[in-house]
Amino acid sequence: MSTDQLSVTFAALADPTRRAILAHLAKGEASVTELAKPFNMSLPAISKHLKVLERAGLITRGREAQWRPCRLEAEPLKDAATWIEQYRQFWEGNLDRLDEYLQELQAEEKQQDREP
Repeated sequence: MSTDQLSVTFAALADPTRRAILAHLAKGEASVTELAKPFNMSLPAISKHLKVLERAGLITRGREAQWRPCRLEAEPLKDAATWIEQYRQFWEGNLDRLDEYLQELQAEEKQQDREP
């Protein structure tokens, strides 16, 4: 069964540990050991999280001698942000209409207060 890239991206982002790993990698590449330091979990557990992120295309892992740096790949995040942006515009439009309605109500209320 094929899963679309956006679903894979959101599934990877669903876990707070993976989001924290991505935040760390946004500052620059890091080794698995460096990524594991802030968490109270084993290296194999961190590696499982990294595999999920790698399958989602959110990170890549290189090989430089003994060092295997992880790097952030932001393109899937851009796609997710673009998708979310559509809904931000929707909600802002709804809030703008609500604001207009409230202003109309306030204007009507002021008009009624002025009438004798």
